Amino acid sequence: MTPPLLDIDVSHATGGFSLDISLNISGQSAISGITALFGRSGSGKTSLINLMAGLVRPDCGRIALGSRVLFDSERGIDLPPEQRRMGYVFQETRLFPHLDVRGNLGYGMKRRGRNGQLASFDHVVGLLDLEYLLNRHPDSLSGGEKQRVAIGRALLSNPELLLLDEPLASLDATHKNEILPFLERLRDDPGIPIIYVSHSMEEIVRLADVMVLISEGRVLANGNVEDLLSRLDLRPLTGRFEAGSVIAATLIGHEKKFGLSRLSFAGGELLAPMVDLPLGTPLRVRIRARDVTLATRKPTAVAAQNIYRGTIVQMEADTSSRTEALLDIGVPLWARLSAKS
Repeated sequence: MTPPLLDIDVSHATGGFSLDISLNISGQSAISGITALFGRSGSGKTSLINLMAGLVRPDCGRIALGSRVLFDSERGIDLPPEQRRMGYVFQETRLFPHLDVRGNLGYGMKRRGRNGQLASFDHVVGLLDLEYLLNRHPDSLSGGEKQRVAIGRALLSNPELLLLDEPLASLDATHKNEILPFLERLRDDPGIPIIYVSHSMEEIVRLADVMVLISEGRVLANGNVEDLLSRLDLRPLTGRFEAGSVIAATLIGHEKKFGLSRLSFAGGELLAPMVDLPLGTPLRVRIRARDVTLATRKPTAVAAQNIYRGTIVQMEADTSSRTEALLDIGVPLWARLSAKS
């Protein structure tokens, strides 16, 4: 049996905060794709990846990456960071200011491990569109460009696992939108699984395959993004303003005259704003609960294009004036209603 990508069972206390984590990451996300660590600021997300990377030593426990044991307090194993074969991209890019982009990328190649398939310089440059930046220095780069270079440097170290610690947190909306397509490209490029730390549900819905929900130093849930966001018991932690559903879909056509795309999902088809992607592309659609309207019979004189027959399977009062309803339309779908409704 193939071992999981990550097998973690550690405890660590510092400055009045305790981390007690038991986590196993396996399945498709252990081969490629993105596993997101989600939680509010101070929940322990960055502390956890610092333990993974060997930047902080746990008080006790065990960490294994594939078949390699990185840390085991009982056996006295504690590999230094350079032997763990993890690429780490910090919130602050930490590029070398005296080196141009080519030199910063070259530093990653000097640190690469010898095992596994080596990522080529040209492939990484092409993947992250860095060709036109190679002769520039960090002080002339935008925030998004710096992050792309930092990711490229980490990839060229030939890691078995890439750790991204809130890579968009310090960027404004424009630069976030600039780098998101490259993160999607990185996710879809086979070979290196990614652990992605974030407290932004929008980023996770767009990028991640699996979500690990962390609160107060504990793992509260671990599973597919779609499944966790449909769980009512997790709503206080995933955020009520963010309340909504995530639906896996496939692009099947366009209605260019109206600027719309047609998507197929388990409950039928839906129309969405036009996306310029090839037919057959798998997509994830986020529908906010506040954008869903219920009716006891099929409406006719309305402008809505996406109308489905469904069944209410669960209801809960959100506040004294609002109620949330979980519907089954072939997939879980949340709706937000006024209490009077």
